[in-house]
Amino acid sequence: MEREAMENLERWKVSKRRKPLVVRGARQVGKTYLVREFAQRDFDALAHVVFLDNNVMKDVFAGSLDANRLLAAIGAYTGTNPSDGHTLVFLDEIQECPRAITSLKMLCEQRPDVPVVAAGSLLGVALSRGGSDEGSRASWPVGKVDYLDLHPMTFREFLRGIGRDQMADLISRQSIDVVDAMGERYEDFLRQYLYVGGMPEAVQVFADTGDLDQARVVQDRLLLDYEHDFSKHVGSATETERIQEAWRSVPTQIARETGTKKFMYSQVKKGGRGRDYKDAVSWLVDSGLVTKVQKVTRPGIPLRTYADDVSFKLYLLDVGLLGAALHLDSRTILDGDRLFTHAKGVYAEQFVCQQLVAGGATPYYWSADGKNHKGEIDFLYEHDGSVVPLEVKADENVKAKSLRDFCQEYGIERSLRLSLRGHVDQGWVVNYPLYAADLLPFVP
Repeated sequence: MEREAMENLERWKVSKRRKPLVVRGARQVGKTYLVREFAQRDFDALAHVVFLDNNVMKDVFAGSLDANRLLAAIGAYTGTNPSDGHTLVFLDEIQECPRAITSLKMLCEQRPDVPVVAAGSLLGVALSRGGSDEGSRASWPVGKVDYLDLHPMTFREFLRGIGRDQMADLISRQSIDVVDAMGERYEDFLRQYLYVGGMPEAVQVFADTGDLDQARVVQDRLLLDYEHDFSKHVGSATETERIQEAWRSVPTQIARETGTKKFMYSQVKKGGRGRDYKDAVSWLVDSGLVTKVQKVTRPGIPLRTYADDVSFKLYLLDVGLLGAALHLDSRTILDGDRLFTHAKGVYAEQFVCQQLVAGGATPYYWSADGKNHKGEIDFLYEHDGSVVPLEVKADENVKAKSLRDFCQEYGIERSLRLSLRGHVDQGWVVNYPLYAADLLPFVP
């Protein structure tokens, strides 16, 4: 599977200010595959250390963190020469060995000539929730590492994954008129993507078989694997249960057909309160399984200074997993526009949020107080020093009273809308087709 992140890795390799690279992302988004493919393309050898159930290398890192000592041990363990500059050192599942996380500082300072990549699925959890003893706490190498965040495959990557490279290449702002002309074909593939999603294994199975049901088998297994992680990485049975309850509640709250999509603790479990589930939600965010989209009180720069810590939405990491969690039937794909209107465009919103995050944006949302004014802006993000309001429409209906009122109230001259309508520039709002969401983020 060709990933656009490969270009980031190649730029990192030749950077004169290169530091050990930490690849972050949820489980099964393709971190290990990406790094191994990078090593095969750009290096003579790969020194791959996987810390999961690896007591030998954990014991090595329990001792001195002198960089030359560690490289000698890694070389002996992997049968490579990590010091030759042509071997990529890959510390995989690094969250399982907090001392290895700490060692990245020494590797940066003492052997900057050695290319080192570290990857882990629960690095946010490991950092924020390390145990009380010294061996289980990670001292984060602040300022001594570079970062690469990996997410589920975008729609454009999905197209390449199923052999539609030319259609993927066309999705650009320069070719938007051509993309418009092929709208029906792109909509067909978008329907497939909204079902299959961007988890690499699900995409690969669909590419190999053309069978949507086989992709669903992968998705169902991933959902179970994530739940198994809760008990594996959480010490308290009560906390595990609360994380599981919050996790299962996210899809149903996204799909709520009336009122706001704001996440409500009371809907996790009858009588649920923030003090019961706040830590559970934080665990899910830290693990990368959900994206937290906070409400802002106004579209000021920077948006985070106007964020409301109490009001937020939660989206899953992948639109395909959302469909699996909600038991979306594959026949829905064949029923014309049903997919795009189901649950008032919930899949469209999830899809757009996913593309925004993959593009490096931090999405927020805005809603009126409900007393004097009504209305909601699906997403806002910052780009090139501007706030971009973004409305998502699941069909060709592009009425946008809330968006227009919002722009007028706050003096915003340009905004964005994604819908199944083609590219239209109305001055105050620019409409792009929904299947071009990969172009985000940008200022219209």
